[in-house]
Amino acid sequence: QVQLVESGGGMVQPGGSLRLSCAASGRMSTISAMGWYRQAPGKQRDVVARITTGGTTYADSVKGRFTISRDNAKNTVYLQMNSMTPEDTAKYYCNAKQWNSYDYWGQGTQVTVSS
Repeated sequence: QVQLVESGGGMVQPGGSLRLSCAASGRMSTISAMGWYRQAPGKQRDVVARITTGGTTYADSVKGRFTISRDNAKNTVYLQMNSMTPEDTAKYYCNAKQWNSYDYWGQGTQVTVSS
């Protein structure tokens, strides 16, 4: 079992920045990748960024603005979000994927970009 707890969401003005954190615990040796997803009202949950031992990947909509990073000593994954727009408004979820493709999810944290 793996537990994920997100923090850092909130409200920010367009052009502003936020940093999300995801603290992971449990059997982390079974995890092959971690990532951030987001879901806006009435829309499907989409990947924002992922990180593995091989590197990072990003959705086209956030490339150049968002950065995913990982502190292995703290078992924590971060999502630095810069130059935010109202289109970034969504509930953000931390994800951990096992080697057998089973997904663990956090409870989500709301991010709202509004003036």
